[in-house]
Amino acid sequence: MEITAALVKQLREATGAPVLDCKKALEANGGDLEKAKAWLAEKGLASAAKKAGRAAEEGRVEVYIHPGNRVGVMVEVNCETDFVAKTDAFQSFAHEVALHIAFANPKYLDVTDLPADVVSAEKDKLRERALADGKPEKIADKIVEGQIEKFLQEVCLLRQPFIKDEKVTIGDLLKQTVATIGENVVIRRFARFELGAGAGE
Repeated sequence: MEITAALVKQLREATGAPVLDCKKALEANGGDLEKAKAWLAEKGLASAAKKAGRAAEEGRVEVYIHPGNRVGVMVEVNCETDFVAKTDAFQSFAHEVALHIAFANPKYLDVTDLPADVVSAEKDKLRERALADGKPEKIADKIVEGQIEKFLQEVCLLRQPFIKDEKVTIGDLLKQTVATIGENVVIRRFARFELGAGAGE
């Protein structure tokens, strides 16, 4: 199959990958667009970690309003270039993250954003519960370590299993997106609003 400029352009728009890489991917996969996307993702995964330190100041603020207008989410997702910010792959990722936040209700972006006193209070609560259940102190401490990890998964966005595929976390999904589009991508911040939440506080 002939690798046309239009086909290369289509792959570039879908993935944000450089033109030469798009051409190579299409050549390596006989012009099959889906296989070429997978090839680029596989090739990019190795370099995803290298991209993590690069400045990401472009992007978009994605807004998701759940049907019924009772839950709304705003999330800022950044990338390196305006070109990538306009690709389907990037916009789709931003949308999926907003949708996930609406359903999973994370409290923090990652563990580093968790105040130390929140973690400490949760550990104390878990330890008291284990001791109240009659567990010896050493066993109670081990139980706390296991359960605190579960707590972090519940409250930290990047550690939460993705609602559409629980085999991957949002952090994994982020790495896959970096690999697919070939640029650093950062979930900068988010806000989730729920009708009536906090009204009685």
